[in-house]
Amino acid sequence: MRARAAQIAAMVLFCLGGTTSASANPALLFEISTGKVLYSEDVDDVWYPASLTKLTTAYLAFQAIKDGKLHLDDKIPCSLVATLQPPSKAGLKVGEKLTVEQALQAVIVKSANDVTVMLAEAISGSESAFVEQMNATAQRLGMTRTHFDNTNGLPSPGQLTSARDLAKIARAVVTDFPQYASYWSMPAMHIGKRRLGSHNALLRTFPGADGMKTGFTCDSGYNVAASATRDGRRLMAIVLGESSGNERAIRSAALLEYGFQYYDWKALFSMPTIDTLPVDPNAKNISSVRDTVAAMSCGGKHRHRIAKRKSKGKLAASKTKAGKKKSDATEAPQGATAGSTQGASTAPATQPKAAEAASP
Repeated sequence: MRARAAQIAAMVLFCLGGTTSASANPALLFEISTGKVLYSEDVDDVWYPASLTKLTTAYLAFQAIKDGKLHLDDKIPCSLVATLQPPSKAGLKVGEKLTVEQALQAVIVKSANDVTVMLAEAISGSESAFVEQMNATAQRLGMTRTHFDNTNGLPSPGQLTSARDLAKIARAVVTDFPQYASYWSMPAMHIGKRRLGSHNALLRTFPGADGMKTGFTCDSGYNVAASATRDGRRLMAIVLGESSGNERAIRSAALLEYGFQYYDWKALFSMPTIDTLPVDPNAKNISSVRDTVAAMSCGGKHRHRIAKRKSKGKLAASKTKAGKKKSDATEAPQGATAGSTQGASTAPATQPKAAEAASP
C-alpha cells in the first residue's frame, strides 16, 4: 500500500510537468475550512454532475435526521420505483429494507441509485417532492448554475451544475454535518454478506485522502470531489469531465498534492474564496464529452484500448523520470494549465495541470 502511494505521489510530481491537454475541463482546488481557492479553471462552466448529485441527496438526508424526521436505525423500504433505477445500485427487491445508516452508506460508498430514491421517498413521500427540496437547498447555498431533475444524477437534460456549485455543496456537507465524516472515507460497506466497494481510487492510493464522491456518465465524463487532510489542513479538489477513472484520479491527486506543497506560498497573497472568486464572463454552456470518454459503454472501445496502452507507457516513463530526478521531487511542477488560474495577485512560476493517464 505504501509503495503504491509513493508511486502515485511520484507520478503526481513528475506528470504535472507533462503536456497540458488542449481540452482541459473544469477544476477547482480549495481549503474546506475557509473556502479559500488555491487553483481554479473554468469553474463556472455548466456541467453534468452525474453522481456528484448525491452530495445534495446526502445533505438533505443529514438535515432530515437533524430535524428528527429520520433516525439512523429507522428502516426504510425499497419501492418499485427504486428497483427500476439503473446501475450503480444496491439491487434490493420490492419490500426489502435498509436502515437509514445503511442507506446513506450505500449512497455515499456504492453510489446506489436505487437507494437515493428510497431515502427520497422516506423523507418527502416521493422523489419529485424531494427533488424540489434539492433545488431549494441549491438556491439557498448560492448554487446559481445548478438544477436537479432527479436524486441520483442519472442522465437528464436539466441535471446541471458547475465546479463552483459542487464546491459549495461539498463544503456545506463537511462543515454542517462533520459527524458523518467517516461515511465519506469508507472504502466499502456491507449489506448482509455483500460487500459494496467505493469507486474513489484516492482512498487507496493518496496519502491523507478522506473523501468524498465520484460520478460518471458518458456525457459528463469522470467527475470527482476529492478531499484529503495533512497536518491538520484539509483541501478539496473538484475535477470534472476526465476521459477515464485513471485520468480523474491522477488529476485530482495532482491538484491536492500541489495544494499541500504550495499552500504556505499561496497564503502570502490574498486568496479569493469560492464565493468571492470573480464569475467567469466567458463561462460555457452545457456540452457533452462523450466523444472523449474511454469507457466502452460510451462507444469508446477503441479509445479504451488506446488509453490502456498510454497508461502503461506513461507509468513506465514516470517511474524512469522519478528515478532520474529523485533529488528534485520537492520542486514546483512546471508550466501552467491552458485554463485560467485565479487567486494570488502574483502567481508562482508553476501551476497544476491535467495529468496524463496512468494506472490507478
